[in-house]
Amino acid sequence: MNLKDPKLYINRELSWLRFNTRVLEEAQDPDNPLLERLKFIAIYGTNLDEFYMIRVAGLKKLFKYRIAVTGPDNMTPLEQLKAIRSYLHEEKTKLEATFFEIIAKLQKEGLILKNYQDLDDQTKAWINDYFKTNLYPVILPIAVDATHPFPHLNNLSFALVLKLLDTQENETKYGLIRIPRVLPRFIQIDNTYIPIESVVQAHIQSLFPGYKVLSSAPFRVTRNADIEIEEEEADDFMELLEEGLKLRRKGEIVRLEIGAGAEEDLVSFLTDHLKIHKEDIYSYNIPLNLGSLWEIVSNKNFPHLLFEPYTPKILPPFDSNEPILQILEHEKDVMLFHPYESFDPVVRFIQEASKDPNVLAIRMTLYRVGRNSPIVKALIEAAEAGKQVTAMVELKARFDEENNLIWARRLEQAGAHVIFGIPGFKVHAKIAQVIKKDGDKLKQYTHLATGNYNPATARIYTDVSYFTTDRRITDDSTRFFHYLTGFSKKGKLQTLYMSPTQIKPKLLQMIEEEAKHGKEGQIVAKMNSLVDPAVIEALYKASIAGVQIDLIIRGICCLRPQIKGISENIRVISIVGKYLEHARIFYFKHSSPNIFISSADWMPRNLERRIELMTPMFDPEIAERLLEILQIQLKDNVKARILLSDGEYRKKEPEPGKPPINSQILMEEYTKLLYNTNKKNTTSRAKKLARRLLKES
Repeated sequence: MNLKDPKLYINRELSWLRFNTRVLEEAQDPDNPLLERLKFIAIYGTNLDEFYMIRVAGLKKLFKYRIAVTGPDNMTPLEQLKAIRSYLHEEKTKLEATFFEIIAKLQKEGLILKNYQDLDDQTKAWINDYFKTNLYPVILPIAVDATHPFPHLNNLSFALVLKLLDTQENETKYGLIRIPRVLPRFIQIDNTYIPIESVVQAHIQSLFPGYKVLSSAPFRVTRNADIEIEEEEADDFMELLEEGLKLRRKGEIVRLEIGAGAEEDLVSFLTDHLKIHKEDIYSYNIPLNLGSLWEIVSNKNFPHLLFEPYTPKILPPFDSNEPILQILEHEKDVMLFHPYESFDPVVRFIQEASKDPNVLAIRMTLYRVGRNSPIVKALIEAAEAGKQVTAMVELKARFDEENNLIWARRLEQAGAHVIFGIPGFKVHAKIAQVIKKDGDKLKQYTHLATGNYNPATARIYTDVSYFTTDRRITDDSTRFFHYLTGFSKKGKLQTLYMSPTQIKPKLLQMIEEEAKHGKEGQIVAKMNSLVDPAVIEALYKASIAGVQIDLIIRGICCLRPQIKGISENIRVISIVGKYLEHARIFYFKHSSPNIFISSADWMPRNLERRIELMTPMFDPEIAERLLEILQIQLKDNVKARILLSDGEYRKKEPEPGKPPINSQILMEEYTKLLYNTNKKNTTSRAKKLARRLLKES
């Protein structure tokens, strides 16, 4: 049996497209509130922008240089490009129909999207004045002819292309009107939103006096935004990255979006200058730049059109005013599950350490921290107060590079020791360490997580946080930071597992161990993506041996489940819902310990080309709780979709007589119950009541 047969593997890019289709399906779901449905369209569009900027751009580069690099599915770059284009052109009809359905229903609620030409005369008069005072001074009319070359358009530039008639010379001319990003995408009057391009189109005459407008169309360009950095040549890594960010704006154009109904000669004019493949031109009846729909979603006047708000809870032992470090003195291990549990204790952990006179050192990895990070501000205060602060700022965190550059410079100015990783590797591990003087000894505290140190995303991403004073882990934390700050060719941790050298071998060893137990073996793993061929092959072998394997994979999955004789014991589900499922939790029945959390997905980039951490859970109560999380998600029959052997997904439905279970809403109820019962009962009593809720489900 050839387990490397390409037919056993789903193409990575096509699997990602199906994930984005699942996002679109949430926009189609009538059970979701209307503004939430519009939000899913915004997410769909933003996802697609990044996919074209990075993945499609990469495939185009491989094709351009005739590199026939293929994954285990053996599709060539050209085959993948053709499949992607076909998929997206076909899905466009579904996208547009969904958008118009939502907009029509929003209009009945009093939230209106309307073009300039459809406004009443009074509103048009207001818009005309708005154009003169707020738009006319900022937008840029551009002539294109022998003396006016076609301008450079930055990545994701939004503009109008024009065909004009010189009424004096009776000559046809072409031009552009650039609409800067500093302007809102929609002009808002009360609860009515007017696309800015429809306003500009109505005033072209004032921008090109003496010319008659023959036709116009909005368009948007997408460029290759992947930055290549030759680290070995870098004397100043930050300076080199800044140059790379400038180049991103000038990358090769990989996609053109244009308003439907654009005349053929306008399209030809653009394609002649942009050198874009005709199959990478997408004509839309809906507004371009779907990500800007957040402007409408954020309207505060329609709370009933959003999900019921949920406030993250602070549970014992962090629900007192006692300092976090003091709590950890008598609570050896504490686990939080965000966003059901508040991220505030993580922020307090760093803030209190920065002010504690007995804290000597704080060390952290920073990947995506957000614009107004209270954690980085606390690190700056700690450094200014004379504490030893070490910050591993990952400058190659895609699309957060500029933000991270700013924080890196501020940390350096405050006196922190800032490092930028290990040449050739991204540091994606999520770890913080505090070292405190305790009499004549030093006490170490460690925080490990599956997600970023970002309070904003911690409200919408599901992630696991873990605090510990366990010496096995805190000593390894020290070793880890020593490896990052110094030179080490044989860096190996003793209790934690670190990629690129330790996580993959450990995973393969645990999968193989379960295979030895045959039908008694069990693996349950939750992650964002499963791509690594060696891991997939090991899972196939375990399935053939009879191991029951349940995989909860939100995004890409290259494994084909339910193939008779090979993967019939493997079940894969994807959950897309109110929160973005981001946690990585792995359970291997016969390992000791048998449950782990990790920053790493099962992808070659995470296991072989990044610095990641995988943490064993020694505390039996925490291990039990993590397993409960996995079991709740496996019960989901509302937001879960089952991966079929052909690569398609089917929505999971409740079995006859069984109640509908939305795992995310169930986790909200579970956490609320823990929170509310704890106020009147002991913690153990609260847990018993909450667990009864799970069993009844």
